[in-house]
Amino acid sequence: MKPTLIVLAAGMGSRYGGIKQIDAVGPNGETIIDYSVFDALRAGFGKVVFVIRKDIEKDFREVFGKHFDDKVPYELVFQELDNLPSGITCPADRVKPWGTAHAVWVCRNVVKEPFAVINADDFYGAESFEVLAKELMNPDLKEGEYFMVGYRLANTLSDEGSVSRGVCTVDAKSNLNDVVERTHIERVNDKVMYKDTNGKLVNVDDKSLVSMNFWGFTPNFFGHIDSMLNEFLSGSLANPKAEFYIPTVVNSLIKSGKASCNVLPTSSQWFGVTYPGDKPIVASSLAKLVSKGIYPSPLF
Repeated sequence: MKPTLIVLAAGMGSRYGGIKQIDAVGPNGETIIDYSVFDALRAGFGKVVFVIRKDIEKDFREVFGKHFDDKVPYELVFQELDNLPSGITCPADRVKPWGTAHAVWVCRNVVKEPFAVINADDFYGAESFEVLAKELMNPDLKEGEYFMVGYRLANTLSDEGSVSRGVCTVDAKSNLNDVVERTHIERVNDKVMYKDTNGKLVNVDDKSLVSMNFWGFTPNFFGHIDSMLNEFLSGSLANPKAEFYIPTVVNSLIKSGKASCNVLPTSSQWFGVTYPGDKPIVASSLAKLVSKGIYPSPLF
């Protein structure tokens, strides 16, 4: 069975400014999404599900319809603020999306096979899709066997400003023990530092494996999210900034023994458009990959 790729494209992009998910960065106007879909199909994925907001549907279809229609099996799913479990009403003053785990939850009715989850504005590299697809297509894959593609921290930093990363700890068998969110990570005097809760700069190994929100799950993950989403909303519904994240669900399942998560290391260089100044860097990096023959131009 071919796995499905879920692309989280409903983010507001406040630091970037504008709808960065549909911004052209490739030599022939391709977006980062185009490259992710190309890599996924080449690795063996069979379908793509895009999670977007209803208000960007028209722009999204105009950009990607000409690329994917009649070429790529895909569906659109909407992550709206009021798309919540039965009996729960969204607060009137809520403007922030409910988070990445909620974005996966809204796909529960259209995904019935093993699946991967990625961010729309991150370039992950062909190798990363290949190593994850191999695991998700394993005929002996069991429910509750999850995966995370792990990147070296040094390969995920931005020259344009600080970033937040989920720093991972793993056991001797490369199973994930924990993901700890570190904020304001950047290079300071040739060292990689993050700010702790007191605002103090703390050194972190630039070889540390970090999560770039590239996950692989079996379909039972939806059931776990469903029960935990109800629990989350019961305590955080009135908090306008509270978000329900994938690592929160994964950490809980690991600690309770309900699932395992194997970290798949990759040597791929990550890049993305967190800040406006990242765009020319991404465009230059993609142009180099095209010139080396790693990607055709145009892609589709």
